[in-house]
Amino acid sequence: MAAPTVLEIALPTPLRRRFDYLPPEGVDTTLLKPGQRVRVPFGNQRLIGLILRVKSESSLPLQNLRPAEALLDTKPLLPDDLWRLCLWAADYYQHPIGDALHTALPVLLRQGEPDREKGEPYWQLTTEGKGLPEGALKRAPRQAELLAALQQRGALNRADLAALGIARSHVKTLEDKGLVFSREQVLTPSPEPNILRDTPLTLSDEQAAALAQIPEDGFHISLLDGTTGSGKTEIYLQAIARTLSQGRQALVLVPEIGLTPQTLARFQRRFAQPVVALHSGMNDRERLDAWLQARDGRARIVIGTRSAIFTPMADLGILIVDEEHDSSFKQQDGFRYSARDLAALRAHRLNIPLILGSATPSLESLHNARTGRYHYLRLTHRAGNARAPELLTQDIRRQPLDEGFSRDTLERIRTTLDAGNQVLVFLNRRGYAPTLECPDCGWLAECRHCDTRLTLHQTPRHLHCHHCDHQRAVPRACPSCKSTRLQPLGQGTERSEEALQRHFPDTRVLRVDRDSTRQKNAFRDLVEEVHRGDPCILVGTQMLAKGHHFADVTLVVILDSDAGLFSTDFRGPERMGQLLLQVAGRAGRADKPGQVIIQTHHAEHPLVRTLLERGYHAFAELILSERRLTGLPPFRHMALIRAESKRPENAVAFLKQVRALAEQRHPPGHELGYLGPLPAMLEKRGDRFRYQLQVNAANRGALQKLLSQLAPEMEQHALAKRNRWSIDVDPQDMG
Repeated sequence: MAAPTVLEIALPTPLRRRFDYLPPEGVDTTLLKPGQRVRVPFGNQRLIGLILRVKSESSLPLQNLRPAEALLDTKPLLPDDLWRLCLWAADYYQHPIGDALHTALPVLLRQGEPDREKGEPYWQLTTEGKGLPEGALKRAPRQAELLAALQQRGALNRADLAALGIARSHVKTLEDKGLVFSREQVLTPSPEPNILRDTPLTLSDEQAAALAQIPEDGFHISLLDGTTGSGKTEIYLQAIARTLSQGRQALVLVPEIGLTPQTLARFQRRFAQPVVALHSGMNDRERLDAWLQARDGRARIVIGTRSAIFTPMADLGILIVDEEHDSSFKQQDGFRYSARDLAALRAHRLNIPLILGSATPSLESLHNARTGRYHYLRLTHRAGNARAPELLTQDIRRQPLDEGFSRDTLERIRTTLDAGNQVLVFLNRRGYAPTLECPDCGWLAECRHCDTRLTLHQTPRHLHCHHCDHQRAVPRACPSCKSTRLQPLGQGTERSEEALQRHFPDTRVLRVDRDSTRQKNAFRDLVEEVHRGDPCILVGTQMLAKGHHFADVTLVVILDSDAGLFSTDFRGPERMGQLLLQVAGRAGRADKPGQVIIQTHHAEHPLVRTLLERGYHAFAELILSERRLTGLPPFRHMALIRAESKRPENAVAFLKQVRALAEQRHPPGHELGYLGPLPAMLEKRGDRFRYQLQVNAANRGALQKLLSQLAPEMEQHALAKRNRWSIDVDPQDMG
């Protein structure tokens, strides 16, 4: 009797287990392979699962197993190297395997759509349409024009219609008349023999030396530590050109969606090879098509944000992570993976080079470079004739401020604009003001669902919690004392924009934050306006800080530089220093000299003085020495076990039990230490009380062993059902 066939399947559920099913009826079992999708019944639902293993036995009686309903793929979706990377990541980050694997797939594939591109529609004449004489449809000139174009060209696509100025309504009219029909066709462009479309820039001696130390093949991690404007991107481009000349592909990760169109345009100007983007600003169809083009090898360069690390590539030859220090490379909910760290593992397994680039490298990467794990490349000079901007601290204690601006700052802005240049004002706080207050009784507008205050917005006017998204109207009178003298407290980008428009009524003021760039292409349009070079003032959040090249910005003003100095997150000072220097790096990037004004209440703080007087590397060394003394990353390894519940005692009790289980397995000591349970920095969010247990270890192996033992026990614990809980390995956000 032949052995039975059992499918071990990963399903997108929060359960940390694998599910056994029988094969779909009528399917040749020899065609079943790990990595194929199947549709299966799951309770009253139908889910799309991924085959993990084809086996001949199950821990359950075979008669209790349900058959899968359909096999959706003829071959595995992911290449073997990427499949194994996803399995490793699910294990390392202690996340349910089904949910982790589905996170790695485009949305349409998770929904069961076939893994093929949607063709582009083409319109052609039917037999009846071809039989019409020239000059037909004279009474409908636009239809006649469409008919003539089809008679002349044979077929038209969307781009052709747009170029002719013919609306789709005219096409539909001819379709309804039976004169035109459409068909879909996937275009496969003929291979472009040339790699470059544009001539590479001449490298400086420093750039050339750095590029020469990046190997063309073989595993090798290079930390490219270059000051802002030093030409890191040109090194990326020339390293990619070498890879393309070998017939291989390149994957470039960038931190922000807003940065992707700018990067994409620069790469398309340089290379004659197909370049595609992958980011959450694209619709599901666009993402799947780009994913398939990369997998099939038609896209030679892929530029994407965090999730692009899971893009299958036919022959990947180089990996690049730009702005590697950026915290957005770490997923903060669900499957909490680090794209930067997975890039290192993927490069190692493929035996290809990885470039990590930043003007302000993360302390983990600096530590790895100094201990020899990464090859360390420095760029200390700006490219071309550009010079580093002059940094000026402005002590605003006991100074009168006009909506957050000192008199001297306003005067320097005026002088810069009068010279025909542009100004960038940085304030990392959206809205009009951080909250609303009553000066008579001290009432503050607080979120009823979170331990935080509501932000006042003016366009449209409302109060908004940026943590749980609760919104409500602005009260006309104080709810506590009925006073009508309510006033905004503090400064946000909207208020700064209003103040600058009042002081400089003849100058265009452009606000750049998440609220002003919600509409599609809004950010791109703002950037294009700045690039025209007319005097203007940019005011915005950290969206302005990363990677943008504004040649005419010669003055940068940082209004509130002190927030990170007193953060309860141990990474706060590091992020403050990185953000300050990234923003400062927008000034004087071309031939014009730049200046940076940093308004601060703590000009004498040791970290501020070190950063501004001795530079980022001395600043980083100071923080690293503190981390070494206190046993924090990168000198020890960390995981956070989080729990949240509508009743705080549930979260606390659950984490106490988890700690007890952990200490039974491994008593606290040098190898493993425990802290908590403690309230999160924002204890209440969205009506849930949040607590965390910190586990730190001398080595990753001990930490992973403990977590892999704890996770299944936590899932089975009686209190687990009363909490939402998660494990965050290598956390970047301690909130």
